[in-house]
Amino acid sequence: MAKTELKSRSDADLANDLQALKREQLNLRFQAATQQLEKPSRVREVRRGIARIQTEQNARAKAQASNA
Repeated sequence: MAKTELKSRSDADLANDLQALKREQLNLRFQAATQQLEKPSRVREVRRGIARIQTEQNARAKAQASNA
């Protein structure tokens, strides 16, 4: 997901995307543990996607706190 795409999404959408990525990360961990992981690079992509969403959420929370 691109940074500009994340900025245009609502808070609820970001939360849903984060939940989906965390679920995928769990599934990838199980696949890795059972030697069934088809695309190892996906683990890194998912981890970075989670970080991007959390960064955007934290930035929004800080902005909201400074406005209040």
